[in-house]
Amino acid sequence: MTDDAAVPELRASDADRERVAEVLRDALAEGRLDMAEFEERLEATYQARTYGELAPITRDLPVGQVAHPAVSLVKEPQDGGDWAGRIVGGEGSSSWAVAVMSGFERKGRWTVPKRFNCFALMGGGELDLRDANFADHQVEINCVTIMGGVNVIVPPGVEVVVRGIGIMGGFDHTEEGMPPAPGAPRVVVTGFALMGGVGVERKLTREERRRLKEERRQERLERRSGRALDEGLGDHTRMLEEHREWRRDLRDERRERHRERHEERRERRRRDEY
Repeated sequence: MTDDAAVPELRASDADRERVAEVLRDALAEGRLDMAEFEERLEATYQARTYGELAPITRDLPVGQVAHPAVSLVKEPQDGGDWAGRIVGGEGSSSWAVAVMSGFERKGRWTVPKRFNCFALMGGGELDLRDANFADHQVEINCVTIMGGVNVIVPPGVEVVVRGIGIMGGFDHTEEGMPPAPGAPRVVVTGFALMGGVGVERKLTREERRRLKEERRQERLERRSGRALDEGLGDHTRMLEEHREWRRDLRDERRERHRERHEERRERRRRDEY
């Protein structure tokens, strides 16, 4: 493990634990560990919550040519398909935001800098990263809230690490630990919340939800056409199946419209509060 003393309190992800487990498996296969040592260290690996707890497990094992590299505390560049074009470098299009009994918002196409600082006093803000580009493979969002709140929205695939401190308030850790997509950036949320909070949500964009919905609809149509061509399928049975499919489609559309209206109302209330 590299630089493990730098931030030993940083929370480890499932991917970090799995990389350490892979090092242990290689060491067992090469005779560097016996079965008892392997089982003891493997159990400690999956129970570890921070980098500081993972570091000693592989400290006496070789890395590099002989074994897989251990966990790195810095997000390294990867070949990442859809994400390759969104790590753009540079300084970022906005590096700070302040809300004093008011609000701020960053959304749409903007570039997240390596460090974004925001402050909310009896106000609130929203940082929407779903359509954003990133100045680096790892960015830090530092939030300070006093009787206010900040909400950070990230797209699926992004790795989230939360290291904030709350006093009569808190930071949302629910999105931590999810395996990142290849090449996706790491978003580190830090800061301080006094009688306030910092939330983290993982959401698809509205366009992405509609695209997935259309894909599901096309799949249902293809299945329906395939069943209609099956030999021995009577007209009555086919009509029942089509009716069930129609009711499922209608239910899904109603749920989607309800979700969109709920989000629109929430955004309007947030703007009115600001």
